[in-house]
Order: sequence, then structure tokens, then C-alpha cells
Amino acid sequence: MNGVQRNGTPQRIAELTRIQEFCSAHRLHSPHLTDEENKAIFGKCNNPHGHGHNYKVEVTLRGPIDYKTGMLVNVVDLHQWIQAAVMDPLDHKNIDKDIDWFESNCSTMENIAIYIWGRLKKVMGDKSGLLSAVKLWETNNHFAVYRGEEIQ
Repeated sequence: MNGVQRNGTPQRIAELTRIQEFCSAHRLHSPHLTDEENKAIFGKCNNPHGHGHNYKVEVTLRGPIDYKTGMLVNVVDLHQWIQAAVMDPLDHKNIDKDIDWFESNCSTMENIAIYIWGRLKKVMGDKSGLLSAVKLWETNNHFAVYRGEEIQ
């Protein structure tokens, strides 16, 4: 619509965020480091038995508001995408043992956010271009944000 809605009013851009909590276990252990290097870098988080977190993920979409519905997307759709991309694979799972992607990627909060981004892009289909950010809280004190950026 070239940025113009009906009656000549400008099309508005909005952000929509859904927050979802999930519980997972993991062990910070990089396959690219020796056991000694892993212990030195990750300390107690390198415990062979792992540890758990109550994660919080914020999924943010950004795009034009549909003048017919008044919505960026239907929040029911957003909920279903998060269920498929986050809850089904991650909730009450051992990230390192249950998800193949983490066999070659250390389960840091940064990498978990990247994993969630990739899953969301797949399940969102033609709406995947609206994905703006994945913010993953590992604790109340720190989080990682991934916006799909890569260095070439």
C-alpha cells in the first residue's frame, strides 16, 4: 500500500512483544575447548551434572499495523509460534542432551537466543520478516538479545 492506509492516513509501524517462561537444564561446556579450558572459563556452570534455569524469553515483532484488524499479527498466532519454537523443544528439557543443535554449539544464553530465532523464523512462515528481536533472560540479572545480525 506504499505506506498509506485508507483515507490517506499514514500506515503505522508497531512492535509487539510476548513474554514466555520455560525451565531447562544445561551445562556450559564448549566442544571447541578442552575439559581444562571449559572448567577454567565456565567454573561451576561446567558441572558435569549440569544445572537449571527458569528462563524468560521476550519475542518482539515489528511491522505495519493492518488497518482492517488494527493488529500487527494476531496474538493467538504469536502464542502458537512461541509454543512450537520455544516451549515444545526447550521446556523441561536438558538443552545439551535433547537438542542436536547444541552438540556443536555451547548452550550459552546468547546461543539459546540464536537457536530460538532460527526456530521462530521456520515456524512463522511468510510472517518471519516481522521478527525483530529475541531477548532471553537466564536470571533476573542478565539477558542476551539477538536480532538476526551476522558478520560477513
